[in-house]
Amino acid sequence: MAKKKGYQKSIRVKLIELLISILVISALIYVFGYTDSNTLKIITGIAFGLFLFGVIIVKFGSPDEPEPKKEDGVTKLVLLDEEGESVKEWFIQGETSLLIGKSSAQNEVDIDLADAEYAALISKQHAVLNQASGNWFIEDIHSKNGTGIKQPNKRDKSKLEIEQPHNVKAGDIIYIANTRLLLK
Repeated sequence: MAKKKGYQKSIRVKLIELLISILVISALIYVFGYTDSNTLKIITGIAFGLFLFGVIIVKFGSPDEPEPKKEDGVTKLVLLDEEGESVKEWFIQGETSLLIGKSSAQNEVDIDLADAEYAALISKQHAVLNQASGNWFIEDIHSKNGTGIKQPNKRDKSKLEIEQPHNVKAGDIIYIANTRLLLK
């Protein structure tokens, strides 16, 4: 039903655009073909030029607005609590490699889970999240308590083999020991 409403709305919008186009063309033909007033012709020409400029901006976007960067849809990692609520977020769009673990004076990681509920189960360097060819991959790097993945369309999570990259997508949940990170 929602698709049908969207389709009907699209047809209405196109019909309105067609009627506006017919009206504008009729007005231009009348002003430039049947009137002798140069002032009216100048004002109509300027108005039509501004109208065309507005249509071009709406259809193709502003020239100084950069094109949004499209990747695989993953833009952030979200630390979830026991109830599945967001506790902390890391924006990862544009990154290529992120080390997940616990930061200390001797060890700095990109995704620091030192203050997570199950931090005691997380290794200092637990896993790495890499992007290659527009896809994200998670890899366990000899952690003590393992790394797992739960895909949204599956019931159970799967445990990763050490140093074996596993493709992940938006909606997947990464388990770092018992700590859950949602890819969004």
